[in-house]
Amino acid sequence: MKKVCVVIPTYNEKGNIENIIAEDLKINPNISILIVDDNSPDGTGEIVDNLIKSKTYGDKLHIIHRKGKLGLGTAYIEGFKWGLQNGFDIFISQDADFSHNPIYIKDMLDLIEKGNDLVIGSRYVKGGSVVNWGLIRKCISRGGSLYSRILLLTNIKDLTGGYNCYTRKSLEKINLDTIISNGYCFQIEMKFRNVLAKLKIAETPIVFEDRRVGKSKMSKKIFIEAMINVFFMSFKRNKIKNLMH
Repeated sequence: MKKVCVVIPTYNEKGNIENIIAEDLKINPNISILIVDDNSPDGTGEIVDNLIKSKTYGDKLHIIHRKGKLGLGTAYIEGFKWGLQNGFDIFISQDADFSHNPIYIKDMLDLIEKGNDLVIGSRYVKGGSVVNWGLIRKCISRGGSLYSRILLLTNIKDLTGGYNCYTRKSLEKINLDTIISNGYCFQIEMKFRNVLAKLKIAETPIVFEDRRVGKSKMSKKIFIEAMINVFFMSFKRNKIKNLMH
């Protein structure tokens, strides 16, 4: 059986963390979970430490403690590298706030079993949608995906989404050591590199529900930086290809 690691970066997620871990493992008992905590002041990391010490989930739960708020992209890269070093075959990126419903993990794994290297939990294919977002945020998200799709010359419908499933082959092929982006643009670059590597990509519909507890970390500044980075990525296509070899 292939080993599956769900990587969940956290910063101040004490209101969600126990519940998302419990729900993930209740619905998908054969997975393992890695929390990558950026020294959350609210004690998120300590909550996970206590769950690990209690053996509530056996050997299915792990944590990496980082020194501070170092960014989403570096958190995922550190988590993916940990998983590669520990013999995992499949990697899922997931938010802690329940916007990425655990029920979709099975759908993504089924598509990986059918030979795909990257499966995207997509809000913008048939059957996908967003719940509890205002009109402005919906326009920003859809516009960001469309803008990125045009500049990067890809047919992927949801380039900005963060609920994704990668194979070991995918992560090794795209060369995690040379990823340029760290924030919102990280998800776009990861998908773009899979396109450049000519890996097999599929999108599966998800309903994205805005976070249940806590405050969104998205801001106008983060979005603008991402769109600027996409613009430059489109002109650095060959350079990025070279970095992957």
